[in-house]
Amino acid sequence: MSGHSHWAKVKRSKASTDARRGRLWGKLARRIIVAAKTGGGSPDENLTLRYAIDDARAANMPNDTIDRAIKKGTGELGGESYDTVVYEGYGPGGVAFLVEGLTDNRNRTASEVRHIFDRNSGQMGSANSVAWMFTSKGTFVVAADAVDEDTLMEIALDAGAQDIRQEGDLFEVLCEAADFARLKQSLADREIATVSAEIAMVPANRVAVEGDNARRIVAIMEALEDHDDVQNVYSNFDIPEEILAQAGGS
Repeated sequence: MSGHSHWAKVKRSKASTDARRGRLWGKLARRIIVAAKTGGGSPDENLTLRYAIDDARAANMPNDTIDRAIKKGTGELGGESYDTVVYEGYGPGGVAFLVEGLTDNRNRTASEVRHIFDRNSGQMGSANSVAWMFTSKGTFVVAADAVDEDTLMEIALDAGAQDIRQEGDLFEVLCEAADFARLKQSLADREIATVSAEIAMVPANRVAVEGDNARRIVAIMEALEDHDDVQNVYSNFDIPEEILAQAGGS
């Protein structure tokens, strides 16, 4: 199965543990801090902050933790400084990885990300070695038992969706990043729950991998997403569903 929709399901399954939830909250807090520092502490006037808060609430982050992160970003509670970093690389079989992070130590993070690639038969790439393969899109993953296809298609297309496809027990809906908020609101208005909803970097083409290479790709994904400084990991793998299912159960 292709990467994004089924990996979103794996991420949701893994986020149920206390340790992973705590790590996710830490990542989201950094994102809120940076958004508030860059664009101000009002989500009504700062769309990036609003999306970060929405994601934090979806992850059940307490409101006082969210408020603290906003105040750290605006300097009310003492500032915290993070740099935005982007790493590009390849895994086994020529699979591309695009990694976005927020760090207070660029050298440390770069070294640790490089080590993740190296120990799983991958390698770091130079700037724009893989970024050109990806385009920013609004992406929604919806469980197939949450809504019938015709209803989802009608709602999504009316709200600006470009593509709707079913992969097993999931629907994946894509739109332009500019239409993300409208489509998200339309799904919420019809009480259609999403497995994930984000503005993501979507690959133009996918690379099929199986066997040991597939397991190494999953190991890279898991290690990168478990890293405290990494916010998002995008890839163009197409991996058998049973291997992704093993990742979800580990």
